[in-house]
Amino acid sequence: MKHYEEAKLKEILAPASGDMSAEDFRRVGHEIIDWIADYSENIERFPVLSPVEPDWLKDNLPKSAPENGEDFARVLRDVDKLILPAVTHWNHPNFHGLFSTSVSAAGIFGELLSAAFDMKAMLWRTSPASTELEEVTTDWLRQMMNLDAGYKGIIYDTASVSTLHAIAAAREGLDLKIREFGMSGRRDLPLLRVYTSEQSHSSVEKAVLLLGLGQKSLVKIPTNERFEMDAEKLRAAIEADKRNGCVPFCVVATVGTTSTASVDPVAEIVPVCEEHALWLHVDAAYAGSAAIVPEFQPLFKGCERADSLVTNPHKWLFTPFDLSVLFCRHTDLLKRAFALVPEYLKTDEAVTNQMDYGIQLGRRFRALKLWFVIRYFGQSGLIERIREHCRLAKLLAHWIEKSDDWELVAPVNFALVCFRACPKTIENLDALNEKIMNEINASGEAYLSHTKLNDKYTLRLSIGNIRVEERHIEKVWNLLNENLASAAEKRSAAL
Repeated sequence: MKHYEEAKLKEILAPASGDMSAEDFRRVGHEIIDWIADYSENIERFPVLSPVEPDWLKDNLPKSAPENGEDFARVLRDVDKLILPAVTHWNHPNFHGLFSTSVSAAGIFGELLSAAFDMKAMLWRTSPASTELEEVTTDWLRQMMNLDAGYKGIIYDTASVSTLHAIAAAREGLDLKIREFGMSGRRDLPLLRVYTSEQSHSSVEKAVLLLGLGQKSLVKIPTNERFEMDAEKLRAAIEADKRNGCVPFCVVATVGTTSTASVDPVAEIVPVCEEHALWLHVDAAYAGSAAIVPEFQPLFKGCERADSLVTNPHKWLFTPFDLSVLFCRHTDLLKRAFALVPEYLKTDEAVTNQMDYGIQLGRRFRALKLWFVIRYFGQSGLIERIREHCRLAKLLAHWIEKSDDWELVAPVNFALVCFRACPKTIENLDALNEKIMNEINASGEAYLSHTKLNDKYTLRLSIGNIRVEERHIEKVWNLLNENLASAAEKRSAAL
């Protein structure tokens, strides 16, 4: 891999005024693009997880900023010397922990141009390109996901923020004048209720906290043996709350839960929400990208009737972090909850002003990188890559099912496999699985994460890297079995 110290960049010092010269910018820019290309091409040479100890980077950096500008070539060399050792390589094909994500070259170029424009998307006038490209690009994605035209897409940073806005809009729909009078000190407000499954993402609970509803407002509905929300238990919880004077107002269902990628029965949840006039928000942050694949669309049945849905192209559409899309039917309620226009931002233009639809005033030009990605790969290119990831997950699941020493712990709906070692010769399986995971992660060869399902320590292997191949999955499978065999040998030697 080409390092900056090998590039022999001539001295580049900041001028007395203004910015770096165009000539220096071109030269450094070429070097950086070359560096990124080399990094991407040779990423498998790096350990997936950074091997440095806590505080290593801080201890190797100056305690205060430089008084005078430094040679920029030296700054670049320090990327190799100081930053790269402390990087966990999310773009490594054997990064299988959490949700495997990766960027594409097209997405990187979009991010680069967005930074160059440095656009603050608040009013249409301050950002016509951002405002209108966001509307077009999110509508492309809506069509790709087979969602109906009643949805309007809005780009935020993460699903946590998208879900927060969806619940805020749902609360605004209650017309309890919370915008005007708040919630504290009011005796006229009943306990408001939000429902989600016990497998839902923590962002739902955080949204409840941030909106001032409190944890007591959140009801976690039990799941079935497939870790899916039980629609009848949801109905019973809503009816019980109503009898007790509470006001149910929102349900958050999940398509692709964090622990297992399970799919809540949205088609069964919709009638419950309609019967009780509750807002239905669908968290499809991870799995939403798979809706563009025809054979996976049945897993999204009912989503077309939800009030809002979030999906994150930065998870599985090869778009640089961060980019989350909230599809919402009732943007009037979103605007009613958040629009606040001081005199210096007032305009007579009959246009969309992005500042009216969220907590931020200025917003980044995020749509550009998604537009680049969709245009470069096309629908068919994106579909084939997601389809291949799911094939690899099924292949790994097949190997697990054939083995007497391993077991699947959850259904494989998309490209996440939940499993664990279960040899009959070892009793403490939780400790065994934790040890196997830690040994593999410490080796730098791959990265796995874990969860607990039915109180069992469970390994999670996510597949989603744009460069992943079958050989990478074979590598992890071999590592798993090698570590299991090593643990069995050590146990036999100790007896």
